[in-house]
Formats: sequence, structure tokens, C-alpha cells
Amino acid sequence: MAKDYTDLAQDIVAHVGGKENITKLVHCVTRLRFSLKDESKADTEYLKNRDGIVTVVKAGGQYQVVIGNHVPDVYAAVTKAAGISGEGSIDADEGDVPQGNLFDRFIALVSGLFQPMLGALSAAGMIKGVVAIMAACGVKSTDGAYVVLNAAGDGFFQFLPLILALTAAKRFKMEKFTALAIGFALVYPNIAASFTADKPLYTLFAGTPIESPIFTTFFGLPIIFPASSYLSTVLPIIAAVWIGSKIEKGFKKVIPDVVKVFIVPFFTLLITVPLAFLVIGPVMTWASDLVGALFTGIYGFSPILYGLVLGATWQILVMFGLHWGLVPLAILELQKGPGVLLVASIAICFAQAGALLNIMMRTKEEKVRQLSIPAFISALFGVTEPAIYGITLPMRTPFIMTCISGALTGSYLAFFDVKLQVMGGMGLFAIPSFIEVGNSMTLIHFLIAIVANLVLGFGLTQLVKIPTLYGGAQEVAAEEISQPVEEIAPEQVIPTPIVGKVVALEDTPDAVFASGAMGQGVAIEPSVGEVIAPADGVVRLLFPTNHAIGLATDDGAEILIHVGMDTVALEGEGFTAHVTQGSKVKAGQLLLSFDMDAIKKAGYPVTTPVIVTNTADYKTVETLANGDVQLGDALLKVSK
Repeated sequence: MAKDYTDLAQDIVAHVGGKENITKLVHCVTRLRFSLKDESKADTEYLKNRDGIVTVVKAGGQYQVVIGNHVPDVYAAVTKAAGISGEGSIDADEGDVPQGNLFDRFIALVSGLFQPMLGALSAAGMIKGVVAIMAACGVKSTDGAYVVLNAAGDGFFQFLPLILALTAAKRFKMEKFTALAIGFALVYPNIAASFTADKPLYTLFAGTPIESPIFTTFFGLPIIFPASSYLSTVLPIIAAVWIGSKIEKGFKKVIPDVVKVFIVPFFTLLITVPLAFLVIGPVMTWASDLVGALFTGIYGFSPILYGLVLGATWQILVMFGLHWGLVPLAILELQKGPGVLLVASIAICFAQAGALLNIMMRTKEEKVRQLSIPAFISALFGVTEPAIYGITLPMRTPFIMTCISGALTGSYLAFFDVKLQVMGGMGLFAIPSFIEVGNSMTLIHFLIAIVANLVLGFGLTQLVKIPTLYGGAQEVAAEEISQPVEEIAPEQVIPTPIVGKVVALEDTPDAVFASGAMGQGVAIEPSVGEVIAPADGVVRLLFPTNHAIGLATDDGAEILIHVGMDTVALEGEGFTAHVTQGSKVKAGQLLLSFDMDAIKKAGYPVTTPVIVTNTADYKTVETLANGDVQLGDALLKVSK
């Protein structure tokens, strides 16, 4: 039975200054890493002397509580005691935002808003696929079964702004029902009809790409409403809730508590909803119009370049809602005959399907594998939101690979002047839309594009690392990871697992390792970026970022190999694992590989401690090597 760390966790939370002093908490292979608002509130001396805590280190802007090998269990108990979310963040001030450049922060924000809904999003996508099959089999759109199932699948996507209002409210710390009220206003039934008429009052920017007919005003201010409405959109509601959260916070500071419960939402809605229609609407509409004008210009210059650019950027345009600048033009084009404006975009969903197949095969996370299956099925029918927002976009590099695939197949279709005959279904059900009477090559080229996207999506994703999305220890069979060694050998010589130069443990640039608090051993300054199994044994620990690995040898020694100092911050970048947690390994087997240049360029030492973590089971841990060492050289000797 697992040990109960509740008391220790509550003590840690209390003596780092309480929950209100914590802005973020993550853990690495040996320690809890707190980001505190005020480190002076932490009782460092108490924590250092508390049973269950090895020591406390302040470094890199973090308050590090060193626990040891059972840090994952203590981390779980601390997150529960402090009310911290599974991502290791806590409701804090607005300074707690995703880190990195603007694009990285946008991806982290959007994917984070979609994470809570992924199960339902994937299910709705699969139901849309079922409805598409029904339509292909001749079921009429007026049939009761079709109507009900279509509502079950498509309703989720139509009213996606309402669900995003809830997740955005949590992220931006806004009252959820006030955020929902903003969402309801944006998707209010028949609101588009209220903002259009047979004849506009006047036209803004006439003769320009952002020409905007004005049908109604808000106290004299023009309302520019997108022809596509705000149904199924993503960014407008996110922006509106973000603005609303700022307004709400401002009014909470000045409104008396006795009337705050209804006056704050009143003023928040009174200001935010008009801003959503007067500011967000024009910005999104004009951006879409400019995209339409830009791509029309590219097509006029070179159809092949058009196919290349549209194929590469289509998924990004959809994410921002900017594809609506092309859709109306494509519909008008098809009213006159076969069209080309959307051809490059239609088969891209199969690149997502190919990437998901690769991810399903290679991921070490069971949750990712489970989510990939319904996302793969819905992608085959052209519904890629579960794939993009749930998996490939958060992983980033697989998403980029699908964009490359889209660019290649888009240019291929443009080169052969493939035309869409009618506006039809999505995914597999788009195939009939390319049947041209008297010209079978149109359909053949589209089928080639489908296969090419599947192959390219899979093959290009094979070239990149599959990142960890959810963190935490890998789930393995209990008998593989917990099987005890019957008897510890009285003596064991441990060969070096890394080529390089031996460094005394006390000379390492990390106070915890240098003090021997985690166990006795040595460090190695690597000259080759590979970690080899020093003995036969079982991988007891493989950290999700692949920067540290723990091995229990068959003779009873427990060895921790930690590549570099504070390299957990690289989040796996530059590290590749060649085994999984729970694997049985043989001496000389490759365990990890790492990019030394990338680690150094990021500003982290590559000095690698090799620690006997069960030092207490031995009378002595003796260093046998100094200077340069090669694989197989005797490094440490443990004796009972």
C-alpha cells in the first residue's frame, strides 16, 4: 500500500507561506519546485529539519523542497492539499501566464482552453461522421434520426463559443455565468438577421478590400457583423471574455459589497457585449476580408503558389476564423461552375489523420492514445478540431508537419488544375465532389492527394519527437516496477554509463547533489550524448522530460542518472528516451540520448550526476575512477 503523505504535504504548504503564496508548482526527479510570491514568508529552517524533507534550495527563481525518489507521491499530496490543478498551477494573480514568445503563449492558451472539453469534442466529431455516412447512404435530411443525430454532433460545434466561455472564464478568473451571458449574446438566435437588411444605411471604406455595408448602428456607432455569424468561432469569445474579466475586476474594486453580486455583472455585460460587437466584430471581419483579397491576389499571380500557401496555412486560418474571407468567394465561384479556391484545403484533414496514427503508435501516454482514436475517426470525416486543439497543436511539431503536408499536396492539386465540381461533404465524403463527367483524372488526382496526406502526415511526424502532454510518471504494470530484489549483493562494481570526465560530486553546480543528500556517487562531464545501462536491471523511473532515469540493478543497487543541472526546465527538448519505465534492460543497452550543444546553448550545464540513491543500504560507496572514462570502465563500488 502506498504511503500516506497527507501530513507532510499539509506541512509543506503551510510552511512555504500557505496556498495564497504559491503561484506555480512543478516537480522534477528529486524535488518540488515552487514559484512563490514572497519567499520571505517560507519557513526554510523548519522545512530543512522536517522529517521527509532532505533539504531546501533557493535557485533559479524557484523555492526547491528536496524530497527524494518518492517526490511524485508527495507532489500529488501537495497539489491536493493546496488545491492546485493537475497542470501544477494555482489560482494566482494575473502575472501567472504561459511563458515563451507570443506564438507559444497563444498555443498554450488555446490548447489549454480546449483540454477540458476534448472527450465531448471528439465524441461530437464522431457523431458528425455517423451523420455523414447516413447522408451518403441516402438518408434524407428531414428524417427524424438524421435531425436528432445531426443536432447531437453539430450542436457542440455550433455553440462552441458557449463552452469556450466557461473554460476562458476559469482561465481569466471571471464569473462563469457572466462569461456565459457574453457568449449567449454573440450566438443569440437570428441576431444576424437583425443586423442586415435589403439596403444598407451606408458603406464604410467603399472600394477597398475591407468595404463594409452598415445596416444598423449602436447609438450612432456602426455595427459590422460577420456574414458567417459568431457560431462555431473560437477567438471572438476568448477575446470578449478576456476583456470582460478586466472590466469585471475593475468594478469589483469599486462596487460596495452589499450590491456587488448583481451590479458588477450588470456593468460588465453592459460594457463588454457592445465592445464585442463594435470592436471584435470589425477586427475579425476586416481580417477575413484582407485574407480573401490576399489569396485572390496570390492566385492571380500563380495558381501553384496559391495551392502551396493555402495548403500550408489553411489550418491556421481556420483557427483564427480568417478562412471566412475565402469561403464566400468559393461559394460564388461554384455558382458559376467548377471552382479551385478551396481545393488545396479539402484533403488536409487526412494529414491530421496520418499524424494521429503516428502519435498513437509512439506516445507513452495512455490518455493521449485514448484521445487519438476518436480524433482520428473524426478527422477522416473532415472534423479536425479534436485532433488540432487536443493533440497536434499542443505538441506543436506534429501540427507543423501537417501544415507541410498540406503545402505539398495543395501545390500538387494546383499544378494539375484540379477543380471542385460541387460544394459537398468533408473528409471521405468530399470524394464525390471531384467526380467530373468525362474526366476521371480530376478524381484520381484528389485520391492521390488523400493518400499523400496520410503518408506525409505519418512520415513527417515520424521525423520529430512526440512530446509529453500531461506529464506525470508513466503508467506501467505494478509487477514490472515494484518487484523487490530478494537480496542485495554484498558487493557490486558499477561501470560508467557515460563517456566523459569524472567530476567529484561535491564539485557539481547543484547544492543538493553536491551535498550528497540524494546519495553518494560521482558526476561525469559528458563528451558523448548517450546514457548506457551500467548493469542488468529494471528502469524504475523515467521522468517525462527524459532528462533523468533511475535503474534498479539485479544486484540491488539503485542508480539515478540525472543529465545536466536544472534541465527539467527544457521540458524534454534535446532529450530522447530509448526505453520506457518498467523496462528490463541489459548492461550496455542505450537508455537515453541527449543533445549536449542544445543544452549548453540553452544555458544549462551538462554535468551529469550518477548517484546510488539507496546509499543507506551500504556501508561504503567508493569512487573507482578519475579523469577520462569510457563505457565499461569501473566507476563506483558499493559494499555492505
